[in-house]
Amino acid sequence: MKLCVTGGGTGGHLMIAEAIVEAAVAQGHECIFIGSQKGQDRKYFEYGSPFAHVYFLDTTGVVNQKGLGKLKALYKVFKAFLQARKILKKHKIQATYSVGGFSAAPASFASLSLFIPLFIHEQNAVTGRLNRLLKPYAKSFVSAYDKVSPIKGYPVKEIFYKTAHLRKELKTIIFLGGSHGAKAINDSALSVAWKLKKRGISIIHQAGEADFERVKEAYEKLGVAVELYAFTKELPALINRADMAVSRSGASTLWELTKNGCPALFIPYPYAAGDHQYYNAKFIVDNDMGWCEREGEGLKTELLRIIKESNLEQKSQKLLAYTNKDVAQQMIKDVEAKIQ
Repeated sequence: MKLCVTGGGTGGHLMIAEAIVEAAVAQGHECIFIGSQKGQDRKYFEYGSPFAHVYFLDTTGVVNQKGLGKLKALYKVFKAFLQARKILKKHKIQATYSVGGFSAAPASFASLSLFIPLFIHEQNAVTGRLNRLLKPYAKSFVSAYDKVSPIKGYPVKEIFYKTAHLRKELKTIIFLGGSHGAKAINDSALSVAWKLKKRGISIIHQAGEADFERVKEAYEKLGVAVELYAFTKELPALINRADMAVSRSGASTLWELTKNGCPALFIPYPYAAGDHQYYNAKFIVDNDMGWCEREGEGLKTELLRIIKESNLEQKSQKLLAYTNKDVAQQMIKDVEAKIQ
């Protein structure tokens, strides 16, 4: 099978693309990637990716544009749509899998125009606008949050399954603000750093490039040892070493922590479209697999309460019991069945 994976813009979408291509190549299929020159698409797949071919088209997001900016963005999508049609024909693509994000629009519409079966994975609890538009035309619409989804779960890289283990005692905590960092999470880490030190709890912290120096200096003033990163691609290994996480609730990180059995306090990004990060975290809380707290004055108090009182083992057991190991493989098998 020749499969096109499309979408991106943010790491969350691109991590799903990584999981899909990993599963597809393992089953002997050839994959190409169509993304955007903007966002993080190039950073992930321009060099050394498992895709046979990668393409980065000149597109930008449409939803957040206004007036003339929206028209320019739509024109770029149309030009990229024409390019995507040529690419899909060139590689004789038999199916397209959209992982969402503005990068997905050209190849998704191009696939429909060429009668190439379209498959969609929605990563968030609140469906994105592009996915809402395309959902009626998709052969399958997969979501970890949708009760009628043909496949239950969220595809993450195999490493998170291989290293999954039960957490029993809080010896190491990891603070994750995402690739760009998050001041609220950084400040929360600093506010409890001394108490963590007194309890003998080690700290791993991804602070983001923009806030790295400030956070580094603050830890030095506190006299607290920390394993500090601006950005790192070694998150699977770092998460594996952690017993608990404090993190934004973007879908990819949320499900990576879930699959690895690492309980987390989620702090939703307050400006996420449709407040989807809150609803991502709410799903975990509703299933008694973790915690959620909005940014604000109560955050430090809640974090300290969880550190002191949390039943890590119970939460970790529920996370491990909930995980579905073969989501990406199931997605590929679903494509195989529906294009025959």
